[in-house]
Amino acid sequence: MDSKPNIDSEQWVDRYGDTMYRYTLVRVKDPMVAHDIIQTTLLAALQAQHTFAGKSSEKSWLFGILKHKIMDHFRSQKSQRTYELTPDDDADPYENAYNETGHWISPPRNWEINPEKAVENTQLLEALNHCMDGLSDKFRDIFVMKEIEGMSSEDICKEMGIKPTNLWVILHRARNQLKKCLETHFGR
Repeated sequence: MDSKPNIDSEQWVDRYGDTMYRYTLVRVKDPMVAHDIIQTTLLAALQAQHTFAGKSSEKSWLFGILKHKIMDHFRSQKSQRTYELTPDDDADPYENAYNETGHWISPPRNWEINPEKAVENTQLLEALNHCMDGLSDKFRDIFVMKEIEGMSSEDICKEMGIKPTNLWVILHRARNQLKKCLETHFGR
């Protein structure tokens, strides 16, 4: 005899609201958009709660829906802006930082940070958020999809309608802009 897992939709906002908001805000940048996506997610979850089979936790199930709603947001943005590189895109801040063999002329300094402990470093997280806010929407969207969401390059190219070479250049420039900004705002 199969019994349906017990989920309590009345507790979703209290249990998961803050976490869902922070998760979404990092990805979409705009607080109003983040609120809208969370509301859409909760509505979709309410409408689909009868399909929850309990194969994952309630939280994982909700975040799965949230991830899909965030991707829907990025898809809708695709029609409003282009993800192809244009001459107006920010130049690579390290364009002349390499020698003729492709190696750094002046290599990045060692921050002496344990990567496992870095996630607990609030100063680093604040600096990273500040630096991500400085990226153009195009660079930020692509960077979030690849580095935070962990999407494959192939899926990003398909979703955003860009070529792999454009993806590589956008990611390269976004990473370099973040690196330069972090060195400025999170240094000793």
